[in-house]
Amino acid sequence: MRTKRRVEISMDLVCVRCYLGFTRLLRAARHHRSDGGEVDVVIRPFQAEPDAPSAGGEPLFEVWRRTRGEAFVQQVASDTSFGVADGLELRFERALFTNTFEAHRLVARASAQGLGERMAERLFRAYFTDGLLISDRTTLARLAAETGVVADHTVNDTVELRAELDRVRALGVQVDTVPYVAFEDGTVLEGAQPEDAYRAALTALTPAG
Repeated sequence: MRTKRRVEISMDLVCVRCYLGFTRLLRAARHHRSDGGEVDVVIRPFQAEPDAPSAGGEPLFEVWRRTRGEAFVQQVASDTSFGVADGLELRFERALFTNTFEAHRLVARASAQGLGERMAERLFRAYFTDGLLISDRTTLARLAAETGVVADHTVNDTVELRAELDRVRALGVQVDTVPYVAFEDGTVLEGAQPEDAYRAALTALTPAG
């Protein structure tokens, strides 16, 4: 009987590198499972900008104009190939930058129901493709129902989530290192690595025979 392995990925849901890395890690995990291996992908929350407002969303291009300049915005807008090789439709012009605390809370609840991977995928797509405001509770409730996550309004998990966010920061995870993928044997892969790198790390966890 094979031992179930554990992989932790720390990421933010409005980080495109995280979307790419998460997509590739999941493909590697699914390939590993199809070969008879067992692996739990544990999603850890990280907020690149924990003080971002949650009352509304600001167009991502406007954020980038302010922080990176018009030339960067025009470069991104003109590159229609980004994400295509990974099967992703990235519509940066639709994205509404916002606080991700509530979205992370939803992923945590989904994970408790065995639906964390699916919920995180849907939230990434909601942000980067659909242009949805992923801090809006009505929107999150609809996405949860769509994904099969059962709401539990009796649970107050705010303190627990804040503690987990602090714990991830204390591990040294930073904006320039996410997605931060940690394997059981101590291997850490920072940033959006190729799918083959995640496959190799998973294979290394599995004893021969």
